[in-house]
Amino acid sequence: MNKFLTAILMVLIIQPSIAQTKKITGFYEINIEKELSLESEFDKNLSKDNIGETIKRLSAEPHHIGSPADKKNAEFIQSLFDKWGWDAKIETFYVLFPTPKIRILEMTSPTTYKAILKEPALKEDLTSGQSGQLDTYNAYSADGDVTAELVFVNYGLPEDYEILNKMGIDVKGKIVIAKYGHSWRGIKPKVAQEHGAIGCIIYSDPSDDGYFRGDVYPKGAFRNEYGVQRGSVIDMSAYPGDPLTPGIGATKDVKRLDRLEAPSLLKIPVLPISYHDAAPLLEALEGPVAPVTWHGGLSFAYHIGPGKTKVHLKVAFNWDIVPCFDVIAKIKGNKFPDEWVIRGNHHDAWVNGAGDPISGQAAMLEEAKSIGSMLKTGWKPDRTIVYCAWDGEEPGLLGSTEWVEEHETELKEKAVVYINSDGNGRGFLSAQGSHALEPFMDEIAKQVIDPQTGVSIFDRERAHEVISTKDAEPKKRIWNEKELKLDAMGSGSDYSSFIQHAGIPSLNLGFGGEDEGGEYHSIYDSYSLYEKFKDPGFQYGVTLAETAGHAILRMADADGLPFDFTHLYKTIETYSNDLITLLKRDRENTELENQIINSGSYSVGEDPTKRYHIPLVKPEAPYLDFSPMQNALQKLGNSVDSLNVVYQKNIRKNSMSLAFSQSLHRAEQQLLNDTGLPRRAWYKHTLYAPGSYTGYGVKTMPGIREAIEQRNWNEAQQQIEVDAKAIMRLAEYFKVLASSGN
Repeated sequence: MNKFLTAILMVLIIQPSIAQTKKITGFYEINIEKELSLESEFDKNLSKDNIGETIKRLSAEPHHIGSPADKKNAEFIQSLFDKWGWDAKIETFYVLFPTPKIRILEMTSPTTYKAILKEPALKEDLTSGQSGQLDTYNAYSADGDVTAELVFVNYGLPEDYEILNKMGIDVKGKIVIAKYGHSWRGIKPKVAQEHGAIGCIIYSDPSDDGYFRGDVYPKGAFRNEYGVQRGSVIDMSAYPGDPLTPGIGATKDVKRLDRLEAPSLLKIPVLPISYHDAAPLLEALEGPVAPVTWHGGLSFAYHIGPGKTKVHLKVAFNWDIVPCFDVIAKIKGNKFPDEWVIRGNHHDAWVNGAGDPISGQAAMLEEAKSIGSMLKTGWKPDRTIVYCAWDGEEPGLLGSTEWVEEHETELKEKAVVYINSDGNGRGFLSAQGSHALEPFMDEIAKQVIDPQTGVSIFDRERAHEVISTKDAEPKKRIWNEKELKLDAMGSGSDYSSFIQHAGIPSLNLGFGGEDEGGEYHSIYDSYSLYEKFKDPGFQYGVTLAETAGHAILRMADADGLPFDFTHLYKTIETYSNDLITLLKRDRENTELENQIINSGSYSVGEDPTKRYHIPLVKPEAPYLDFSPMQNALQKLGNSVDSLNVVYQKNIRKNSMSLAFSQSLHRAEQQLLNDTGLPRRAWYKHTLYAPGSYTGYGVKTMPGIREAIEQRNWNEAQQQIEVDAKAIMRLAEYFKVLASSGN
């Protein structure tokens, strides 16, 4: 551990922690000790050894969606819930899931090389040589057989193509090769396809998760030269879930789209490879030397091409409809059975998946076991608790999305919150979610103790952030921050459909940062690697179970649902100010660039291999009217203040009406826009969505932000009006609710 981080943590251990407070948002004072006692009992039932055994059991075989082991694991998980006293069932959907039948990649000139496309078994890894492993491939690539010149496109992001354009390099009719990283993998072929490429190869560079980062597996945790990252390249920025049934549950007899017309499916072939297979292709490239920032960790100069280097890429798939097994387990609420507190983690993997997702699944099952033990003492939750083990997350959030789409009307009425996790490891708390839940998670993070240091997980995460920040002023600001801040939710895990489609308040929780490696989506994501490098002793499995479990118990038994909309209001205000700054920055940058271009001082150089095209003068950004949003924000602030007064009065009086409390969890739905985002109608939340070209990465107030980034000024103004109406709708909702709660 960093010596400065150790020193900070020692200070935190010595000083009294804020975590000792006995205040719990949403509970009458007379019930606080009872809740703390319940959580203490819950913690006593958690076993790190049991979590380790669960990881070992569920990762014992390759269990991708549609495989025999996937079904076996789902049935085993259901049997555990049954044994622990839950009402459990498997809900089955039928989804498109392609598996590879042909994979060929070969260099045909200036020399020949045939890629091996295979990860070898290791004697140190007990499951790496098993049968039933999916070959290395990208799910939802198009079938294709193409031969063309090769072009290196760095990480394959839009800004990389801007640099290629300035260099006069066109990928139309070419096959591109891109590095994994810096975005979700599906963005790389999407952007390549939009620029006219006819094929895409994605490889793992050793500078990102191989020997440049540390010892490779089996000596260390990082990716060895043969490791390959499998993964989906479906366009989840359009919509997640089954590509043939957007917006509706993929039940057995539902009407499906024609596969070739599905908007989220690519039109070009894609294949992932190791850096062992990538090296001969990259080394053979000629043309301009790549920019310094494009170079990776291989031992030669990176060139861009195109030129004499040609490759042949051929892939074909079995386009099967396969069953998707969601395990849904419930404990009926004693007082409010029609209010649901929902917890989820997926169980499917690309291969054995000990880290992703079984480490999170094992923690969630340990929570369910502990809750089952408490049922035997006579305790029952006030609200219904629903635990979900999702299938099909890896190909595109299939199981969770189909379940939400199938039950959307009921969920909008009953779902109080959705709490998600995924892979988990040693390190620091990561928390994203609806911002009205910030104080709720702040209190929990100050109560749960980090197993390595003995301070709260809040204090440890804050200390880590301070040490990781370079400049003095940000360090001071972080150190003086007294409350947990939730990050905004993008995509990449099973919360997406809950918050971004149905408007259900959500959280995504996990630990990591001291569990780095290169096993992701390879055959080496195994129990052998996990127990040695990721969470030795499985202590952070217990910590995740405590964190998520306390959140579940507090939501289930709160006298008044613990939402603080002051934090939501402040967050929206911050996002609005960010957009005004973004527009101002565009205007300033455009003005300066145009001055340089018009001055004639933009140099193109003499070396033809480094020649850059002179860019065109850009039109300046027009005035955008943000006053509708600013007016709506003022009304929201006033209505939130009124609501808080009523909420606190009801808590002090030990009197919270059912109608008032239920209205709190439905408030987030006021921020939905029925028509969705432009060109992305499935995404309906006006505050949070994954970006069109960021994949997992969030875009806040995405309709406005992406319009400004794309310099689509008419659309930006239209989206300001859309978001202002949503904010005003929420303000009116709170105004009525405050009046009714008096």
